[in-house]
Formats: sequence, C-alpha cells, structure tokens
Amino acid sequence: MSNINDLKPKLLWKHFDEIRKIPHCSKHEEKIRDYIINFSENQKLKYKQDKTGNIVIYKTANPGFEKNPTIILQGHMDMVCEKNSDIKHDFLKDPIKLKINNDVLTADGTTLGADNGIGVATSLAILEDNNLKLGAIEALFTVDEETGLTGAFALENNMLTGKKMLNLDSEDFGVITVGCAGGGDSQVKLEIKTKNASDDLENLLIKIYGLRGGHSGVDAREQRGNAIKILARLLWNISNQYKIFLSDIKGGDKHNANPREAHAKISVPKKDKEEIIKDLRSFEKNILEEIRPIDPNMKVSIESIEKTKIILDEKSTESIINLLHSLPHGVEKMSYDIKGLVETSTNLATVSIKNNSALIGLSSRSSIASALQDLRDRIHAISSLAGAKVTEGESYPGWKPNLNSDLLKLSKKIFKDMYKKEAVVEAIHAGLECGIIGEKFSGMDMISVGPTIKYPHSPEEQVHISTVDKFYQYVLEIIRKI
Repeated sequence: MSNINDLKPKLLWKHFDEIRKIPHCSKHEEKIRDYIINFSENQKLKYKQDKTGNIVIYKTANPGFEKNPTIILQGHMDMVCEKNSDIKHDFLKDPIKLKINNDVLTADGTTLGADNGIGVATSLAILEDNNLKLGAIEALFTVDEETGLTGAFALENNMLTGKKMLNLDSEDFGVITVGCAGGGDSQVKLEIKTKNASDDLENLLIKIYGLRGGHSGVDAREQRGNAIKILARLLWNISNQYKIFLSDIKGGDKHNANPREAHAKISVPKKDKEEIIKDLRSFEKNILEEIRPIDPNMKVSIESIEKTKIILDEKSTESIINLLHSLPHGVEKMSYDIKGLVETSTNLATVSIKNNSALIGLSSRSSIASALQDLRDRIHAISSLAGAKVTEGESYPGWKPNLNSDLLKLSKKIFKDMYKKEAVVEAIHAGLECGIIGEKFSGMDMISVGPTIKYPHSPEEQVHISTVDKFYQYVLEIIRKI
C-alpha cells in the first residue's frame, strides 16, 4: 500500500495513522484519551477532562481574531470494533491494518475506525497547525458514543463556552446534516428450562454468515439481511414440521451494527435428521433469492456435531424461536416529510443464552419521539406474550433541524463558492451527539459534516481518500469566515 503519511492533508493523516494503532473500542478509550492529553500538553494547550472522560482542548484566538465567535469542533474517541470471523485480530492490543486501493482506504477484515477517527484527527490537525489564523477553538472529544452516547449524556455544563459547533461525525462529503433520529435500546430476557437429552437425538450446528452487516441506522433503508432473523426463520420453519430442541443460539455483538453472523445448536431425532437438512437447504435457497440483490454472499452451513447432554426443553425452545421470529427488525416507517428518509426502525441486534436465560438486544430509532415509544412498547407487548421481561436503556433525543440556522446558511454559501455546486442539506436516521449537546447548551447553532465514509460499523468500512482533504479545507473555511 502507499504510505498513509504521503496523503494530504499531512497533519490529519499523521494523527489518523497514530489513532489506528491505539486500541479505542467503545468503553476502552483510555489509551486514545492519553494520546489526546499528551498532544495537548506537547502543544502547550489547556485542556479539561470531566468525570466521564470527555476532553475539551482550548486554543485561544490568533492576534486580530479575538472578536471571532468561538468555534466548537466535536467528535468521539471510540470506534465500533467488528471483524470477520476468519480474521485473527485483538482490538484491545492490535493496530488496525490498512489497505489502500486507488482512492479507497479500508482495513484488513476489520472495521477501519474512520468513524470517528477522521473527525478526531481533523480537530487535532487544526489545533496543531500554528500557521492557521483563526479565532478561538474548543475541541470536544467524547467517549462511548457508539454504545449509548454516554459521553454526551454526562458532559458537564462547564466544559464549553462556544455557541457554534461543527460536529465532524457525518459520512457523506457534500452533505450538511442538520437533524438526526432519537433512539433507545431494549433488552429482552426470557427464562428457560433445560433437560437431559434422550438417546435418539443427534446434534446439528447451523451457521448463518457472509452477510454485509453495516450501521443499523444509516444503512437501514438498504434492508440488508439480518443473520439472527434469518436463523430464526429457518428454525421456525423446521420446528413446525419436526421436533427440535435448542441447546445454544448466538448472534451479533453490537447494538448499532446489523448482525452479520449467527449460529444455533439443535438436537433432532435421528430418523428426521436428513429430511431436516434437506428442508433447511430448501429454505436457504428461498431466502437467498429474496435478499440476493443486497446480500448476495449469504451462506448457511449445516454440520453434525457431538451429542449434547443438556438441551432446552420443548417449551423453552418454542418460546425462543417464536420470540425471535416475531420481534421487529428493519424499517418500520418512512418519513412523510423528507423523501427517502427512514423515520422509524429497529435493529434486532444480539441474541445469546446465559445463566438459564435467553438474552435478546434491540436498538430502535425514530425522528418522532411518540413513534419511538410506540415501537418500544410493541417490543414489550410481543415479549410479554412469550413470558419474557424487558428492560429499557435511557432513550436519547433526536436533533430537530433548524433550517434558519446562520451557521447552515454560511456553510451552504461556502460550499457553493468552493465547489461550484449546492450542498445537500438533510437529516439522517442515525444518532448524533448534537441533539444531546444542544439540549445541554441552549442556543447552540450546529451542523454536522464529514468526508465520504461507506459501510461504517462493518468490516467493509471505507473512506474515500480524495474527500478527506476537501472536507478538511471546507471545515477550515467555515472557521475562517464565521
């Protein structure tokens, strides 16, 4: 590959190259926080850290620019850590391995961390470049954005003084984001019972893999395959024809990533085994035909495994399969107001069996608070029919667009002057920290911008290199002209 440090802008890529070497999965931001603090101290810049671990670096205005409004640059320190099952990679210690193919930068079988490593590197590069003549800057780096916006929720109200904020966490150059969906997680817990397996049973391991996965919000409208839902559908079909018993089921591991892989261990009567395999292959063919246009590489593997002594009883098996098959997933409703925008969706994200319970995680989003609550209520209703209990994480607010924003008007004009075309102004079906920060700091004028990043939250994640320099220059021009 080409040397990443040969790319422009050099300071940005220098910092991104360092960031990709530092473990920084959600809830494990200690080392990247140390990197940011060391940077601040080396640059002789003041910084403040709150109890949650959020950091703000403060850079005073250059002489002659003291009257310019203070600009907040905001991004998050953590990344979604996903990898293909055949890749050996320890996110807690191994650097991300990079691959460059023409204008595309990717990782080798893992997430890249461009979300939001490019945003963090942008802030650091602007802070470091003393040749820039700018007003005061407050660079906010939050923790744990990807698993619940924890940092933004806990951000202390003495951290920021500015009233104009550039969130650097968008993923489509030429698009100015002015609104986002709110959301909330649900955890379903179903108590299960087990029994000893009889001698006439044999075991099968069913695996679903090869799906694209992706961001559960940004990619929702593509309606990619969900490994857990596909597995549940297969199990539901055979369980209605044959007696089967689950002994294990697992899929997904991130609430905001569409599950790419899932597996189940089942025990079946020896006399039905071959017919069950035959039927599973038939169902696999049907499902692949349905999703081939968006997920052509889906695979189902079926293999015989050693006999399991302990299995779930018939009722527990039936309840889990029915529950997984019934719970919502995907697009629930498109927006009436904004063409092409998903209004409401759910990601059936995770399933596992632990301590005599089946645990199912879902993440729901909507740009309308009442629609979000109704969807979460429906998860409660479906779960109660199965005898399961639901606990809910705290919901986070959406970000209502302000089309009269002075910052938006200026940013649109600058983009047209620089690139001779109109910027697209849109809201997205994903969670940004702007909604929470805007509630904490009233009167905040905000937009979100970024380079082109495709397929975040999956090992397909990529950044289009040529858009990074354009994005960087655009951000600088906004800061200069505010």
